[in-house]
Amino acid sequence: MSDVREPEGVPLDVTTTFCVVVLEGVTYDLLRPSPTLQFREAEGERHFVIPVSVADASSIALAMTGAPGARPSSAELLTLVMAELGADVIAVRFVRYDAGVFFAELDLMTSKGRRVFDCRPSDAVSIALRNHSSAPFLIDEDVLAQVSR
Repeated sequence: MSDVREPEGVPLDVTTTFCVVVLEGVTYDLLRPSPTLQFREAEGERHFVIPVSVADASSIALAMTGAPGARPSSAELLTLVMAELGADVIAVRFVRYDAGVFFAELDLMTSKGRRVFDCRPSDAVSIALRNHSSAPFLIDEDVLAQVSR
């Protein structure tokens, strides 16, 4: 008998209030140290940005247009695996902002039920866009209040 366990999703915090946000685009600003993902509140006027690596920005920009990369990215590969296994993205949630770093959760529906996984925001966004689902991007109301401009 092996002690290796299948990874478990993290429990969903049902006490948190989330706002729907819209990904407006990827911005490359030479005055910033890295590209950013531009988000705005769906029913409001608040905006925020999430810094990402150049490679992640390129992958997300391609995903926004539906274009494949020259070679499959990690997000493209994971999306193919998820489709083969029958897993769908339910939501991407931005759940924490600490010391300039955003933290996200990828919420999936699988054959084993709902699973929530801690992940980098750029990975969650790229996977959701490649999944071609209508899964919303959500942000914790407290985090939005902290980072909005």
